Amino acid sequence: MIDTHAHLDPADAAAVLDRARAAGVDRVVAVATTVTQASETLALAEQHGGVYACLGVHPHEAGSPADLDELRRLLAHERAVAVGETGLDYYRKYAPHDAQRALFDRQLALAAELGKPVVIHTRDADDDTLAALAGFDGTVVLHCFSSPALLEPALERGWYVSFAGNVTYPKAPELREAAKRVPLDRLLAETDSPYLAPQPVRGKRNEPANVVLTIAALADARGEGAAELGAQIDANATMAFRL
Repeated sequence: MIDTHAHLDPADAAAVLDRARAAGVDRVVAVATTVTQASETLALAEQHGGVYACLGVHPHEAGSPADLDELRRLLAHERAVAVGETGLDYYRKYAPHDAQRALFDRQLALAAELGKPVVIHTRDADDDTLAALAGFDGTVVLHCFSSPALLEPALERGWYVSFAGNVTYPKAPELREAAKRVPLDRLLAETDSPYLAPQPVRGKRNEPANVVLTIAALADARGEGAAELGAQIDANATMAFRL
């Protein structure tokens, strides 16, 4: 199995990855949210088998200068498989909207230039997210899917839709309904660790091993076997990220 989106701390990554492997999760896409963190994340991918790097600048960081030339250099590495996470977040007020949109556009252009998938963070910004992606023809992964309004465009454009631990929460039936509608070959699962621990371990620090709980919840919602769905999601990630 694979965790397609995790934020790893270099201080305990080895132990976290050992627990993931013990749970049957042998591959992880580690995600950076700043250019400085991108170097650290890429180093983890070099040091640990089965770890790949997704490198980008989070919209929360849009208020500060970002060296996208350095990001381009890091993305050229063979273990760097995607640009992200990038996108728009109008829920938190960490960066002006215009700065977020400009940074998002620059990273979309970088993904197009490099021919890499783009991993999208979007919150309370559906319309502007769709507008920014209108001209992007590459592979799109909607990370931590939480906006049912984006489901129809995602289905129409063949985007990958990735579900995190919040799909397991009792008060999130709309996410489980959305998960039922995603084509089998476009479904992904993630932890977004250390955040959003699935319901059975909610309140604890999340980690890649727990993606098995999210996959089980997705399988239950879809009426499918967990082992079979886990294998399919692993195959989907291989295709999406060209692993």
